[in-house]
Amino acid sequence: MSRRPIVARTPTAPFAARPPAPESWIKAADAPPANRPPNPYTARLTIDVAPALRARIKIAAFARGLTVAEMVRDLLEHQFPEAGS
Repeated sequence: MSRRPIVARTPTAPFAARPPAPESWIKAADAPPANRPPNPYTARLTIDVAPALRARIKIAAFARGLTVAEMVRDLLEHQFPEAGS
């Protein structure tokens, strides 16, 4: 088995520059962009469902004139009301 010679790599531009102050960069993600109104839904929940269930959910949401996200949020709010409600 022959060995390949080690060849010097051509320097390339970094993919992304590191932020000068990581703490402020991390906290900046919590603030909404200045050009958009704040979104009250900032946490994402991902679940795995069977394709047939996904289809039924999408059809039900469409029939109700809602997005899937709106319908699922309403269902979750109904099932898990805030304490004291």
